[in-house]
Amino acid sequence: MKDQCSFVFSEELLNYKFSSHHPFNQFRLKLTVDLLNKMNALNPEHIIPPRIATDEELALIHDQSYIEAVKKAGNGQLPNEIAENYGLGTEDTPIFPHMHEASALLVGGTLTAVDEVMSGRARHAVNLGGGLHHGFRGKASGFCIYNDSSVAIKYLQEKYNARVLYVDTDAHHGDGVQWSFYDDPKVCTLSIHETGRYLFPGTGNINERGQGSGYGYSFNIPVDAFTEDESWLHAYSQAIKEVAAFFKPDVILTQNGADSHYYDPLTHLSATMKIYREIPKLAHEIAHQYCNGRWIAVGGGGYDIWRVVPRAWAHIWLEMTENPNCYGSLPEEWVERWQNEAPVQLPREWDDPENLYTPIPRKAEITEKNLLTLEKALYPIRNHQKSESV
Repeated sequence: MKDQCSFVFSEELLNYKFSSHHPFNQFRLKLTVDLLNKMNALNPEHIIPPRIATDEELALIHDQSYIEAVKKAGNGQLPNEIAENYGLGTEDTPIFPHMHEASALLVGGTLTAVDEVMSGRARHAVNLGGGLHHGFRGKASGFCIYNDSSVAIKYLQEKYNARVLYVDTDAHHGDGVQWSFYDDPKVCTLSIHETGRYLFPGTGNINERGQGSGYGYSFNIPVDAFTEDESWLHAYSQAIKEVAAFFKPDVILTQNGADSHYYDPLTHLSATMKIYREIPKLAHEIAHQYCNGRWIAVGGGGYDIWRVVPRAWAHIWLEMTENPNCYGSLPEEWVERWQNEAPVQLPREWDDPENLYTPIPRKAEITEKNLLTLEKALYPIRNHQKSESV
């Protein structure tokens, strides 16, 4: 018996749009949905429209003054000097018309997914329009206005009294979510990302472990630039298994940024589609092992919207619905539909070719460095296990 799954989507999610040339482009949602439709993997009964999050829900995380500033900005009523104090009107987060409504809809989409799962209507749910993990309590950051994952986690605590494991596989550190729950022992955050030495936001070191009663519930694995599939997957698989066994969550929320791929224009990692097969597979296993299947997935980064994001995000839904039709050729109708609009040659296969890029000269050094990072990141868990077994 396959699990009941919900796919949160409406075309209105594409209204979160900074400009036609901004790297954050929600058109990738349309490309992903069309790919799933062309392979008959998405039935109308699976699709649940998002709702707009209320001000009260946004205020679970965000300051009321910030919410009001976003509203004013979207109506052209916020002076530039005030906007800058809120991280609005910057190169990363330009002001656009009705930005509050568009942003609140992304948050409401993730809350819709939460209610689908926690009410028992679905075992798994996905809102690919969400995953805006850089938003802070009173400030926009890194393309993110409101932080849907942080709001959703607080909502899960308040409404369902749930212990939440948040797993972030975006190439950028999940800083906004981490800081939201840095002192909370009932939320465990795990972020595997490119080291902040080279990449925004510059945080996510292994020594960021939480504070106060939340100390020991934040885990960070900053992998080296040019990390390849094998090393990345080893770090991810070990971390998610050991952290889940340590924390024993009621529900898992995964953020699925698709920007660790070699093609991504904003990052420096060398992963291929191999990791995007495994990421949801392991999350699915963990959800059934500890959470009675309760798994909520959101999107996130991903700036090669043609060659990478649709395939990567399709894998999440195909894994949730246990659909094995994700090998060999992509649907010819999908490639033909979009090739004329795409500025690059679209892939024709689910998997990348073996020779996607020239060999990395520092492979052994990078792999060794990542092993040491993983060891240090998981040391508290492993040390605790050793002391218990003595």
